[in-house]
Amino acid sequence: MATVIGFVGSLSVNNSSEQKLKTEVWKNPRSIQKFSHFYSSSHSRLFNNLRIRKVIPEKQLFVLNPRCEVGSNSKIEAKLSSVSALELLKTSAADRYTKETSSIVVVGLNFRTAPIEIREKLSIPEAQWPQAIGELCALNHIEEAAVLSTCNRMEIYVVALSQHRGVKEVTEWMSKISAVPVSELCQHRFLLYNKDATHHLFEVSAGLDSLVLGEGQILAQVKQVVKTGQGISGFDRKISGLFKHAITVGKRVRTETNISTGSVSVSSAAVELALMKLPESSQATARMLVVGAGKMGKLVIKHLAAKGCTKIVVVNRTEDKVSAIRKELENVKIVYLPLSEMLACAAEADVIFTSTASETLLFSKEQVQAFPPVSPEIGGRRLFIDISVPRNVGSCVSDVETALVYNVDDLEEVVEANKEDRLHKAMEAQAIIEEEVKQFEAWKDSLETVPTIKKLRAYAERIRSSEFDKCLSKMGNDIPKNEKKAIYDLSIGIVNKLLHGPMQHLRCDGNEIRSLSEILENMHALNRIFSLDTEISVLEQKIRAKIEQNQK
Repeated sequence: MATVIGFVGSLSVNNSSEQKLKTEVWKNPRSIQKFSHFYSSSHSRLFNNLRIRKVIPEKQLFVLNPRCEVGSNSKIEAKLSSVSALELLKTSAADRYTKETSSIVVVGLNFRTAPIEIREKLSIPEAQWPQAIGELCALNHIEEAAVLSTCNRMEIYVVALSQHRGVKEVTEWMSKISAVPVSELCQHRFLLYNKDATHHLFEVSAGLDSLVLGEGQILAQVKQVVKTGQGISGFDRKISGLFKHAITVGKRVRTETNISTGSVSVSSAAVELALMKLPESSQATARMLVVGAGKMGKLVIKHLAAKGCTKIVVVNRTEDKVSAIRKELENVKIVYLPLSEMLACAAEADVIFTSTASETLLFSKEQVQAFPPVSPEIGGRRLFIDISVPRNVGSCVSDVETALVYNVDDLEEVVEANKEDRLHKAMEAQAIIEEEVKQFEAWKDSLETVPTIKKLRAYAERIRSSEFDKCLSKMGNDIPKNEKKAIYDLSIGIVNKLLHGPMQHLRCDGNEIRSLSEILENMHALNRIFSLDTEISVLEQKIRAKIEQNQK
């Protein structure tokens, strides 16, 4: 019985820590009360938008501002007392930046902030996304990562252990892979943190941040991020949860607002642009060539067919995809030719659409100059509609008098034509996004309690194991196995019973009536009572482990 009582008593607060806390409150009750209030009730709110907070080393406290005058001894004693209060809560110069919570950060460039000349240098093919995630997560202050790279945007989503350092590391990495100087990237990039980053991705998935308002292709691209990231180290709980929730938001917005009804995609806008530039009398007879039969190329072919085009030449590496499209469009004559025949086909075409993942130019100025001129009925100039990023058609091709070159940044003319019709639907979509952002942020914030739950259980297990061993040593070596098992089960049962209440008050269950703020207050209270110091130590351990790993 005495053993059980001793075991239960071991789970209480350490006596020396309690006495130390009482002494500190007696010496300076106002400072400790103020800091305690800050650390508990305001902690989650203040840290959400925190960039960097530093704990000033004690020896620097009175020399940072030369205009400050040294006060009386009583003032100095009050400051020193406040410092010791901080020390009591285990803060030090060594971990001054780990008082941040980990943050979701997006570092990105899109068609609004950067021209295609910059975006194409940063473009990352889908096959290289896993490698990019690995490289990003190898950085000292990046824990999780995802890459969203499309023709209109290049966005890096990360969970950063420090906002400032994380942004710096990601920007330098982007500069390294693209050869674009950091100073130039900073002129075009945008930065969003936590709730703003979540809101942005939800807008992207819903099609509200697209060049073509409400377009559906971006949702498929967000889905592809999740599909590619599955099983990849670094595409973990928070980032994975963020993108999966973004897919849900994209589907809900399109279902409840019909924002995509009648909308155009990049591919359909490209077809519309080509028809706008052609004389109306020649639209039905113009010779069409599509280079690339991927997702966007397939959409171009379908939209050409919908506009009445009856013959389309398609150049692709293999015939498989072209055969599949041919089966879907039985009333259209689709001619397949291999990539080796591309220049010969282009020389006979009036309008050329390019949508490949090639990282090298397919058409140069010299090649296009060698093409025979097109018929005056077509307008006398060959049209190149390049919707690839990186571009497939060299910018210098536009210098050729017999050619007109358009890329994705030139589609605004088409997009504006039907944009107004869906603006009121976008307002409805924003209300849905705001609601979904709150749900995701609540889920994300509830994850803060997970380290506390683990540490509290580990704390109790250490005590249980120690007391169990003490009990067995007192009872001797001749204990029957069934009695040893009974004592072991008793110790496990006591721990589970004692932890049941605290654990329930730390878990965020949809059926619980407790608010998130109450759960977080419970977490901070348990951290203080049992000296778990989860918020600081977990981040510090992660950062130090990364630094040590990179130094090997």
